[in-house]
Amino acid sequence: MRFIIATNNSKKLVELERILAPLGIDAVSPKEAGISLNDVEENGATFLENSFIKAEAACSKTGLPAIADDSGICVDALGGEPGIYSARFGGEGADDNDKNNLILERLKNTEDKDRTAHYTCAITCVFPDGNKIQVEGKCFGEIAYAADGDGGFGYDPIFLYNGISFGNFSAEEKDKVSHRGNALRMFKAELIKYLEGNNAYK
Repeated sequence: MRFIIATNNSKKLVELERILAPLGIDAVSPKEAGISLNDVEENGATFLENSFIKAEAACSKTGLPAIADDSGICVDALGGEPGIYSARFGGEGADDNDKNNLILERLKNTEDKDRTAHYTCAITCVFPDGNKIQVEGKCFGEIAYAADGDGGFGYDPIFLYNGISFGNFSAEEKDKVSHRGNALRMFKAELIKYLEGNNAYK
């Protein structure tokens, strides 16, 4: 059975392929399915809403079960920002370093106890018959005073988990505790239950 992964991010595609392959599922990208999702407007108010918008669009365009995720970092001292705007934080043209430096600058006078933050990853799977699976994983930590490590991507160099920057975690170490790792484990469990309970998708 084929599933379309509603992302152009090759790292996300590899992660999802890894958990879907043992279930006998062939994961394809939008490009492989011959569609573009560039016209899909992520205008939801939550991570779950945005992941649903992307998954529903991919399912509608292909007739295939579609999986999408939306993720970001929420900094408590910034009122939960950047949140669902994590990818666009800092404005057009801002790279990961710019975004990290902007958060560090805005927290420069913030004490240790107030530097709490969490990552969120929402995953939605939409089936052609209208059924859906939705899960949300989180990982709680703090914001560092300076970027550290060159592993991972995005905000990882400034996110501390048990005092250690995600930028210093190996991919395997990060998978065990990260928001995406937690969400993927929940999603896999829910997908197995769905497949086992629905003969049409066995």
